[in-house]
Amino acid sequence: MPNAAVPPELLTRLDDTPDATFYAVPRLVTHLDAPSLMALMAFYAEQLPAGADVLDLMSSWVSHLPPGLRLGHVAGLGMNGTELAANPRLTEPVVQDLNADPRLPWPDARFDAVLNALSIQYLTRPLEVYAEVARVLRPGGVAIIAHSHRCFPTKAVRAFRDYAPVDRLRLCRHYLDQTGAFGPAQLVDRSPPDADPLWIVLARRR
Repeated sequence: MPNAAVPPELLTRLDDTPDATFYAVPRLVTHLDAPSLMALMAFYAEQLPAGADVLDLMSSWVSHLPPGLRLGHVAGLGMNGTELAANPRLTEPVVQDLNADPRLPWPDARFDAVLNALSIQYLTRPLEVYAEVARVLRPGGVAIIAHSHRCFPTKAVRAFRDYAPVDRLRLCRHYLDQTGAFGPAQLVDRSPPDADPLWIVLARRR
């Protein structure tokens, strides 16, 4: 699926050098403060049933999954093998650059949930990626996109550098709507007081 439904200038970046080079060095850091990380885990606890098969898209060394929640298969697709190897929740780490190849290496209807935490701003081919997300989700499965105000600005697409928060949420909803595979998306603000903002878009596979 082309990205024609998003104006191409909104998907441009300040740094278009290969992402594999930028992410070659492991970054074992978190991208939210502690209250917002707890809020994200609490949201996942509300949405993910026990035993769910989960894909953590654009994953890292931590998946923000509630420690007490027993899940089934947990795949993580990210850019750095060292980071993925350090993630204790993953049962299947996969290194892949979605901006170079948006095809997901799983069969249809493989997962109950696909999560994208704090990385949606780096996708340059979002409609192709989310068409794939729809493909690998089971009917009734959930796609959750969580983001905040932090980013690597040279690698974030222009929309996430320039748009106001509510417009970023609407853009994420647009990514899901354009697949034609999801029900109405919920736009959620789970920002704790006096902490990093936490904005979430959630939709279920038809």
